Amino acid sequence: MAVLWHCQGVTDTRTAGAVRQGSLRELNLAVVLRRIAATDRPPSRAEIAADTGLTRATVSAVVDDLIAGRLVTEADPAPRTGAGRPARGLLLGDTGPAGLGLEVNVDYLAACVVDLTGAVRHHEVRRVDLRPLSPADALTDLVALARRARTAADDAGLGLAGAALAVPGLVDARGLVRLAPNLGWRDVDVPALLAGHPALTDPVDGVPPLVVENEANLAALGELHARPGGPQSFLHVSGEIGIGAGIVLDGALFRGSRGWSGELGHVPVDPGGPTCRCGARGCLETYAGQEAVLAAAGLAGVDLPADTAARRLADLACSGDPAALDALHAAGTALGVAVSGVVNLLDLDTVVLGGGYATLAQWLCPPVLAELDARVLTSGWSPVTVRPAALGAESAAVGGAGAVVRRIIARPSGWLSRPG
Repeated sequence: MAVLWHCQGVTDTRTAGAVRQGSLRELNLAVVLRRIAATDRPPSRAEIAADTGLTRATVSAVVDDLIAGRLVTEADPAPRTGAGRPARGLLLGDTGPAGLGLEVNVDYLAACVVDLTGAVRHHEVRRVDLRPLSPADALTDLVALARRARTAADDAGLGLAGAALAVPGLVDARGLVRLAPNLGWRDVDVPALLAGHPALTDPVDGVPPLVVENEANLAALGELHARPGGPQSFLHVSGEIGIGAGIVLDGALFRGSRGWSGELGHVPVDPGGPTCRCGARGCLETYAGQEAVLAAAGLAGVDLPADTAARRLADLACSGDPAALDALHAAGTALGVAVSGVVNLLDLDTVVLGGGYATLAQWLCPPVLAELDARVLTSGWSPVTVRPAALGAESAAVGGAGAVVRRIIARPSGWLSRPG
């Protein structure tokens, strides 16, 4: 009996066969590429066939397509140990698709390119206070970085498969920045302001090439994939002028019902405390944000970018400066109070300090741990680990570029079917 497939209201066994074959090819491409990406040792075609249940002929044909599309390359054969030709292992290609990661923060812009293997091939940071600029002007400056990143990718033989932009604020599903209080942005339509720029708007497989996401969320994703085999559930806290958090649960980013989770900087530490830029009182940012810590350390009014401010504080703390040590202890205590509530609520066992906090982790961790020990109900049986981020201040841009790359690994047919 012929199987009838229904497509756009038309029943046609010939169309059904084409749809079925196309869908099967897409599935096989994804299965094989994910198998290659998931191992530390380059697998052979025979090993992939044995692991996936696909026939050797199917695997060979799929691998040939992946190699032709520069998604996969063959490793040098191992030395011969017996009769027959040694099998050649398969590796992710480093001259095929790549992701573009971008970041707009309060006092800097960043762009990076990550290839399919996860290697960072280009990274540029421009230090600039964006608060006096309009969103349009800030994004125009960002496009200049994106163009240079695209040129670097082209020079390396890479093709950009899309871009992800990190913004420190509430971002909805359409890429509209509803509120970024430290930038002074409200209801900013970022995709519309960036429309028409080739580095960001070339379509690939009908997927919008630019994704706008909260900075802390992309930083958390960067941390998740920077440590293979690491914790699959954790809280990633990004400490800059603002404080954001990315929540990873069972290997997936938790976004909340509207995608706005993780606003740790606006959790109240003291309801009667100082007024925050968001309009509320006593938010964590007013105690542990960069400007608050600098002021407590006797550096009020010193205009420093986030990484320089963190290094300045670290230098002072290393020299035993009492004001810097007291400021960092107070910031860590406030941070521990806020984080303990998240840990109690979500039962997390790992807290990652990113952004400027990564540089200051050795001074922040003790007071954070002290508050967690005192406030987390389960701390006596299951202590919480607090550690610096693997990627430090680069987490958001690298995480954004990596998200684009993982989209290609999940669905390689999109890259292979692109025009040209």
